[in-house]
Amino acid sequence: MSKEVSSQAKIAVVGGGIAGSTIALYLSEIGLDVTLFEKGTSLVNGPPVCHLHAGGNLYREISDQQCVTLLKESIDLIRFYPDAIDHRPTVIAVPTDDSGSPEELYSRLNMLQAEYAALIALDSGNRVLGDSSDYFRLYGREEVEALKREEVVNKPTQLDHWMIPVAKNIDLDKVQFPLIMVQEYGLNLFRLASSATLTLEEKENCQVLLEHKVTGLTKSEKDESWLVKYRHEGTVKEDSFDFLINAAGFRTGDLDNMLGFERERFVEFKAAYVSQWEGCDSVWPEVIFYGERGTPKGMAQFTPYPGGYFQLHGMTKEITLFEDGLVKSSQEDAQPQLKTKFIEKIEKAWDPTDVKNRSESAIGHLAQYIPAFDSAKVVSKPLYGAQQIPGLDADLRAANVSFVDEHYARCEIVKASSVLTMADTITKQLITLGYVDEKMYKSRDHSTMRALDTKAISKQAESLCEARDYPVALTRRSMPGLPMIA
Repeated sequence: MSKEVSSQAKIAVVGGGIAGSTIALYLSEIGLDVTLFEKGTSLVNGPPVCHLHAGGNLYREISDQQCVTLLKESIDLIRFYPDAIDHRPTVIAVPTDDSGSPEELYSRLNMLQAEYAALIALDSGNRVLGDSSDYFRLYGREEVEALKREEVVNKPTQLDHWMIPVAKNIDLDKVQFPLIMVQEYGLNLFRLASSATLTLEEKENCQVLLEHKVTGLTKSEKDESWLVKYRHEGTVKEDSFDFLINAAGFRTGDLDNMLGFERERFVEFKAAYVSQWEGCDSVWPEVIFYGERGTPKGMAQFTPYPGGYFQLHGMTKEITLFEDGLVKSSQEDAQPQLKTKFIEKIEKAWDPTDVKNRSESAIGHLAQYIPAFDSAKVVSKPLYGAQQIPGLDADLRAANVSFVDEHYARCEIVKASSVLTMADTITKQLITLGYVDEKMYKSRDHSTMRALDTKAISKQAESLCEARDYPVALTRRSMPGLPMIA
């Protein structure tokens, strides 16, 4: 039952990853009193991020409905975090030794193209992936062979321009035709972290508590409030809140355990690898070579950054996936228990030999399709982390939030693009409780974010990147503005 709107409601958000930072920002912008607890030294320091999933095209195994959801959510995310987007397309290639074919993807691509056109008709502001007619394009072998003879274009303005470095460098005998170019854009983790950090600094009604670890949660017997205990620099404090949001990432189950809440979920540890291809000055699209997950022929992913830097995924157990890296909760424990070797990677450091071996395996995995890439070098530790997957379907990719108590929400996003759907769902619950006026549902007036200076975002992103010991090239975008494609 709704009650009179109370602007004095206090909201606690535990966890400062993509989910926690975004929901703290979102709720502060609609006038709530928010406290964000993050045990680390900065915000948004989670699993590797490199693309939006604007239509779920990287996953052949997920449902069409999940693809539609991811498309809508990605459009929202672009509009919310405009400076975190790299406006470059993705090329999808099906290897000749893969059991699938490009033709099997046509119906889904056509469906997504129609969905995108409908979203633009609904709101012209949704046209953030270019024209709907350019959502995807097919390239036959003859077209690719012709582009192979063209000069590289350093500032692409047409889809053909993006395809030129692909045509010149991949082994055309190892892929099926047509190749598919789709408007699946890059998502820059460091620029997103910078945008969230700078915007939250401007919010007087959002208190960001870095290096504050939540150690206990108790529900009041007198009312619906939550008592949150937390530790900072050896001192334990506590505070009371009207609504609690669990955004603890892969450790969401730890908070559930504190409260005695059961939950079925998976946690999976993953890593992506950072390389530099010296002498490669071309502006590349992202390139995906499909493959069967978990096998030696698992999907290979080639994500470009300026200066010849590339982030690499290989969906094999020698590269991105890990033996025993996917674990499940139990009836006694809502938190899936990763093995100590993974926790040590997350909390301490990687073994240098492991970094070298897995990074070189990633380079070799891509070089089977891009032979010249064999000369690439390992340049840093991997990007790594663990993600949670709620429920019993390990292939689930579109998920957002669940509730146990009217005053307790747990964020369970699998992909970053789901954060605003999560925020909307939580806002709806807060409206029901009388903490927010109903006109704020699906509010999208984020004037503070739009007012941020791009140079300030870049400077903060570089600072975060250096502090985390990664090359600053990972903060830069090949195409920062809206695409000019024809």
